[in-house]
Amino acid sequence: MSSKPARRPGETAFAVLCVVFGLVAFWHAYGISGFTGLSTPGVFPMLATGAMVVSGLFILAGTLRRPAEPGDGNAAGRFVRAFLPLRHCVLLVLMLAYLAALPLLGFVVASALFLFAAFQYLWRRNVLVTLVLSAVALAAIYVVFRIVFQVVLPQGSLVGRLF
Repeated sequence: MSSKPARRPGETAFAVLCVVFGLVAFWHAYGISGFTGLSTPGVFPMLATGAMVVSGLFILAGTLRRPAEPGDGNAAGRFVRAFLPLRHCVLLVLMLAYLAALPLLGFVVASALFLFAAFQYLWRRNVLVTLVLSAVALAAIYVVFRIVFQVVLPQGSLVGRLF
């Protein structure tokens, strides 16, 4: 029996995507100023993306050396069961609904609804406790972004007309 952990479904594809992403990012970093000098603006991005490519290649090589996880042969089904459980799918739907509601309801209302729904679904506590936690989290976010950093938050086309 091997001491190496088995390669999980989708792990090889993810490692390949990391290498490809690193290569594309390196190409864009090269486009900033090329290899024209050590003090040009593109040097740091090229170093960072070069490190991404090298580490991605090491990860890919390590992934390919490990044996595949034994299973029923249906890699796509195992991938979906391992990485897309119901909890993740529900949160994905909540995030998409948040993105759709943001232009209509504005940051404060859409974020309050999203935080309440996500906390209630994930934490499953008393509704009043979830409501208070959502309000405190939203207040902290509002203070940091609106007051400290002075970011203009979206007001929303629907809610902006009401106030």
